Amino acid sequence: MNRLVPPRALFVGLSLLCLLAVWLSLALGPVSLPLLDTLRAGLRLIGVPIQAQGLEQAELILGQIRLPRTLLGLVVGAVLAISGVAMQGLFRNPLADPGLVGVSSGAALGAAVAIVGGNWLGGVPEVFAPYLLSIFAFLGGLGVTALVYRLGRRDGQTSVATMLLAGIALTALAASVVGLFTYLADDATLRTLTFWNLGSLNGASYPRLWPLLLVAVVVTWWLPRRAEALNALLLGESEARHLGIEVETLKRELVFCTALGVGAAVAAAGLIGFVGLVVPHMVRLLSGPDHRVLLPASLLAGASLLLFADLIARLALAPAELPIGIVTAFIGAPFFLFLLLRGRA
Repeated sequence: MNRLVPPRALFVGLSLLCLLAVWLSLALGPVSLPLLDTLRAGLRLIGVPIQAQGLEQAELILGQIRLPRTLLGLVVGAVLAISGVAMQGLFRNPLADPGLVGVSSGAALGAAVAIVGGNWLGGVPEVFAPYLLSIFAFLGGLGVTALVYRLGRRDGQTSVATMLLAGIALTALAASVVGLFTYLADDATLRTLTFWNLGSLNGASYPRLWPLLLVAVVVTWWLPRRAEALNALLLGESEARHLGIEVETLKRELVFCTALGVGAAVAAAGLIGFVGLVVPHMVRLLSGPDHRVLLPASLLAGASLLLFADLIARLALAPAELPIGIVTAFIGAPFFLFLLLRGRA
């Protein structure tokens, strides 16, 4: 396969870009810190013995606010991007998106139930109360995805086309139910629901991060192991079977990993669009279609893109903050139009 950029150079470049994004994300915000002080405070937070005076405020800001937010952005961006690669490989369509299997719409439905119907959910144990929205969003995403997969199964085979159509239908159905909840919501609840649907890394915390991190480790460890199978699937299902690939098993794994990863990401940060569509395209233009390179490179690029988008969201209207979903849409929509025009040319 011809590549525009050698894999080693691509990984070095993306790793440096990701480190720069992390550094800037930790340093910049409503209270900006000098880059050198940010580096020193960050090293002290991870246990490196550095003798420096006057870093108490920087350590407090980094440890309590910036670091959990940066880690959340890294994990969410990486999971959305690598799930986008998996869905594009499953549907053999570079315009496929993780939302096609219904996970995003299901998570939005679950979140709407938790936000608007919170008063109806009496008797919830106090230990689960802070995580109620995330739990409902995660279960909603998994539930709708399982239904889409079930509708796509027939006679022991999974029809990708049927899954696509079922995903579109259930996405529309979930959107209509979310619209109903929006109509029933009061002003305060409506504001919460609206901002959640636009996505944000605001309010990141370590308890909110660890469940997502565990899911992300599983997803980002498993999907690259299926890179060779995804390469074979690009040739077609019958050709992949002739090459010894268990196609039905592969489909189940891809759908399950996408539902697990995107469901957890959406539950933690709300709906963030275009990352799973744009990042695989950007990386594919540089690396070619080989999933052995595409999957890990997209992971790094997705993490970097979301951190830079979060920087724009924090700084564009400071001290106010834009929802990050608006920023990713401003980035993703022009790129999508560029792809269409490039295809026509």
